[in-house]
Amino acid sequence: MTVTEQQISTSVLVIGTGGGGLRAAIELAEQGIDVLALGKRSRSDAHTSLAAGGINAALATMDPEDSWQQHAADTLRESYLLANPVTVQIVTKQAARGIEDLERYGMPFAREADGRISQRFFGAHTYRRTAFAGDYTGLEIQRTLVNRAVQLNVPILDTVYVTRILTTGNRVFGAYGFDQVTGKRYLIRADAVILAAGGHTRIWRHTSSRRDENTGDSFRLAVEAGGRIRDPELVQFHPSGLIEPENAAGTLVSEAARGEGGQLRNASGERFMGRYDAERMELSTRDRVALAAYTEIKEGRGTENGGVWLDVSHLPRETIMRRLPRVYQTLLELQMLDITKEPIEIAPTAHYSMGGVWVRPEDHGTGVDGLYAIGEAASGLHGANRLGGNSLIELMVFGRIVAEDAARYSTGLQRQERSASVVGEARAEVDGLLASDGEENVRALQRALRNTMTTRAGVVRDEEGLTAGLDELSEVEDRMANLGVHPDIAGFQDLAHAFDLKASALAARATLEAALVRRETRGCHNRSDYPEPDEKLQVNLVWSGRGQVTQEEIPTIPADLTALMREVSSEGKLVE
Repeated sequence: MTVTEQQISTSVLVIGTGGGGLRAAIELAEQGIDVLALGKRSRSDAHTSLAAGGINAALATMDPEDSWQQHAADTLRESYLLANPVTVQIVTKQAARGIEDLERYGMPFAREADGRISQRFFGAHTYRRTAFAGDYTGLEIQRTLVNRAVQLNVPILDTVYVTRILTTGNRVFGAYGFDQVTGKRYLIRADAVILAAGGHTRIWRHTSSRRDENTGDSFRLAVEAGGRIRDPELVQFHPSGLIEPENAAGTLVSEAARGEGGQLRNASGERFMGRYDAERMELSTRDRVALAAYTEIKEGRGTENGGVWLDVSHLPRETIMRRLPRVYQTLLELQMLDITKEPIEIAPTAHYSMGGVWVRPEDHGTGVDGLYAIGEAASGLHGANRLGGNSLIELMVFGRIVAEDAARYSTGLQRQERSASVVGEARAEVDGLLASDGEENVRALQRALRNTMTTRAGVVRDEEGLTAGLDELSEVEDRMANLGVHPDIAGFQDLAHAFDLKASALAARATLEAALVRRETRGCHNRSDYPEPDEKLQVNLVWSGRGQVTQEEIPTIPADLTALMREVSSEGKLVE
């Protein structure tokens, strides 16, 4: 078979065309740096487009008392002291600039009558600091960034799957991949590579990620290039994912529904959040609301389908249509359900990777020269619980910072070393999978892996389950040696799925092994056999390969921020 391979050279390669990748590409283009962005999905359909509720910055347009320091304190407090204070200060200090950049690109934020950007409460923020555009903020941000990238003539390749980041001597020199439709190969030479390819939540059965996204690609690409993974066990389960229909299970109902006054009830009609966070009720943090729903369901107070009810029908119809239009439309389309009259059946669903590739807080370098990671691919900002709205602002702040550093790195390179043998290995890896004609089906193995993660490492974990999960994962890994990969006239998706599976297996192993080491309950990480936080485990866990988990100390939080933090309550954290 003749293989078509296109060779491209660029100064900086961006892998991923969601909000973080596009923001970085825009910055590079505005600085006059040669850049190429590519993604395995269409740029208009990146995962960022699903983000509903809003984007955080202490603009103080609604509450004049707000400040970046209070935003930082809220973020650190709700991270259960596992966020990196340096990362947090960078994001909260520069958040207002991130909003200004979006405004400059034409972002249509909701505004008050006098023109101020509207801001609302979102989860456990002290003040109203979440800017938004209806309940489709992520979609508008994605559209805005795509439009700006088009204005700047940023070259973007859709449907390209990166199989390997190319390195020699701990230095990046490009990437290798293929087009999922035509099978055409790409050898891309680059001084620097920015990894913005998302997280690993698709390795659970109920997930807000769609098919074939967030399969752990960033984890595998970084580790095989010499990087490491930090806190992979810290995964946020969103409280409100749909249960039905099955093909849309996990589709999110925006937290804006709770923010606007939605109420959570069990099968008996009881408003149950009073048992878990009597002060904040439905406005509590995601980890507590998800755990509360999980506990209600597990203890037999859930619906027949294994869920709980989220009810907004008591709100004025005008409020729902103006503030929750996407939720209204989604439920009509998927279930023919009118949320102005009926409650919504929901259950916790894997939503966000708070851990990710290990990066330096200042520039998000990975320790591999010329390789950076941003967004959900990276780690450091969220710790053991992410405040809603912080993920989108993280993309804007670090998209710019990483681009600036990648530009400096590229222009400062005296020479670039490449390795023909490394390129040969990347080609051979793709060739080998295409020649695979084993009996194992990629999709069946993906399902087995997702079942293991859901059963063994879901909202609540214990030693016995995690150990069993590793045994089951080892069986999946053994079976992967006998894969059958069969591209057809419709394209090379089967090859992409095989690489997804390799990524998912690596991400699952990192998650299970780190979860075993974290013998405590903290934030999103609930260990029923260790129901209390352990001060000795107020550290980050760094995974660098099979069986290799080390502890990393977290910098001290500055006194001025500590003074603004309320004590993190453990109420409602005990499950069994």
